[in-house]
Amino acid sequence: MTSAIASKLESVLNYPDIIPWETVDSVWKDKIKKTVDDSCIPNYLITPSNIETLRDTVKIASENKWSMLPCGNGSKLSWGGVVSDANLIISTQKLNQVIDHAVSDLTITVEAGITLQDLQAILKPHNQFLPIDPAYPDNATVGGILATADTGSWRQRYGGIRDLVLGLSFVRWDGEIAKAGGKVVKNVAGYDLMKLFTGSYGTLGSIATVTFRLYPIPEASGTLVMTGEVENISQMAQTLLQSGLQPTAAEMVSPSVVKTLELGKGMGLMVRFQSIPESIKEQSQQVQAIAKKLNIQTTFCQDKIEENLWKQLQELIRVPNTNSMITGKIGIIPNQGINWLRKLNDVTPEKGWAMINLSSGIGQFKLDLEPSLGILKQLRSLSQENKGFLTILEATQAIKKQFEPWGYIGNALPLMKKIKDQFDPHNLLSPSRFV
Repeated sequence: MTSAIASKLESVLNYPDIIPWETVDSVWKDKIKKTVDDSCIPNYLITPSNIETLRDTVKIASENKWSMLPCGNGSKLSWGGVVSDANLIISTQKLNQVIDHAVSDLTITVEAGITLQDLQAILKPHNQFLPIDPAYPDNATVGGILATADTGSWRQRYGGIRDLVLGLSFVRWDGEIAKAGGKVVKNVAGYDLMKLFTGSYGTLGSIATVTFRLYPIPEASGTLVMTGEVENISQMAQTLLQSGLQPTAAEMVSPSVVKTLELGKGMGLMVRFQSIPESIKEQSQQVQAIAKKLNIQTTFCQDKIEENLWKQLQELIRVPNTNSMITGKIGIIPNQGINWLRKLNDVTPEKGWAMINLSSGIGQFKLDLEPSLGILKQLRSLSQENKGFLTILEATQAIKKQFEPWGYIGNALPLMKKIKDQFDPHNLLSPSRFV
């Protein structure tokens, strides 16, 4: 079987782009072993060097009914469900070119394998940036970020990744290239595939190119860190939501985060303003005045201290540092965010860290759950009781087999299955990774 696959792939791929499992490096193997079922060892890691080769590879795989797991650099490869079968791991890491940058229109079209770090470096000389701050920002590719719907704290001002995508192209299960959207903000025709592919986890096709809307880099930035009693922070959060203030990021953070980052005591609220200096000063003073009345401690930071703070926050919550660590994503009614964080602190005060976006209720968490999964069940129940969800992203296969990663209980499953059947009728793309 392996030699048969190799001979067919060699007709469209150069030798360096076909890596047999035996010679895959240890870093990639570790990533793959976390997401592909232990009983299923992939045959090859494929790294096409251009979109045409990606198309031809998928076409050959489709004709031979080989299962495929699309990915970028693999930084989020272990997110979601355990993949039940994957003959080929297809990485777009070599598809890293800028196709078009319309500087005056604030749009850019890039191949899916370009990393966010490289993209931001290209945009910076033009005083532009893509306002997303996902996990693993140094290695994450834009295709992987889109496929996992991983936006970050800038969601407060700029929306999710789906709100920043104007168009995309992808390789279908049968090897054909399809396109959707365009290079302008208003472009409505047919299916909204940009939103459909956001969070699709490689189950509908392999993303080839993406067109983003961009924003000017703010002139200045400043962050207010507030800590205090749960009730006071909760009132502060509601006051901010009802105010006319316009933070670019606003995160409610658990007491464990406050303690670990040495921000103060109690529950935390981090609010970032990015605009002209005068606006930052005015808005910060308004927040500080409200905080003083509520007996909330405030600290204002800028420049390198501010940058490091947000970086430390991401790394603390979103990067597991032991095998027993679990990372995940939650959604909850925004006004119940503080209650969820309080519940987390009650059930695991020393081994759970989380942040929840102030306006959307979307958050991330990290838990050290060895040896019990009962805490996860309690937190998922609380999320679902408040019209939300709890999804496991990174965890061992053993944990994911004991505790279903998605836990979806909505009524959209029949529709989702029909879409999956239409885009991937033979279930060849990332089988069982998504709901």
